[in-house]
Amino acid sequence: MNKAIFLDKDGTVINDVPYNVNPDLITLKPGVIEGLQQLKAQGYLLVMVTNQAGVAKGYFSEDALPAVEHRLQDLLQPYQLRLDAFYYCPNHPEGTVAPYNIACNYRKPMPGMLLQAAAEFDIDLESSWMIGDILHDVEAGNRAGCRSILIDNGGETEWLKDNEFREPDFVCADMIQAAQYILNQTPDPITCQLLN
Repeated sequence: MNKAIFLDKDGTVINDVPYNVNPDLITLKPGVIEGLQQLKAQGYLLVMVTNQAGVAKGYFSEDALPAVEHRLQDLLQPYQLRLDAFYYCPNHPEGTVAPYNIACNYRKPMPGMLLQAAAEFDIDLESSWMIGDILHDVEAGNRAGCRSILIDNGGETEWLKDNEFREPDFVCADMIQAAQYILNQTPDPITCQLLN
């Protein structure tokens, strides 16, 4: 089975411009390249899981999202990185655009996007991690059976820990610290061989 890093998009991988789908305004956050390179080198799939309620709220159409994924791949490509998959949920129960104005199991904090990715890419969720900048990300990862990391960069404003799924395994400042924590939790196969 594969292991994966599930990544939130806005505020985690890219600078958060609310409801933005303009590729020209998409820029990577500091430390993202270095952190993802370390994780990719250890065999993790990189899977983006992002809520895109702007579709349900009528701010942009679902047709705008492939250009967002393309821009992200273009930003990562010079560093020999790519997203292995890009999942998004366009729904929101308070939306104004049908058929997207629904509650569903895919919109974080629910785990649907992660579970779909696990089924499609043969991912071992217990060996995988969810990294995000709000507790909805943490909850989605924990509900799916992953471990979770909160990048505390100001994205979370409510801090509602109203169930056991909203407690991250680790809180850090950026993707580099997240990667270092994950890699320190994972035994090196060569070291394990030497110890045996």
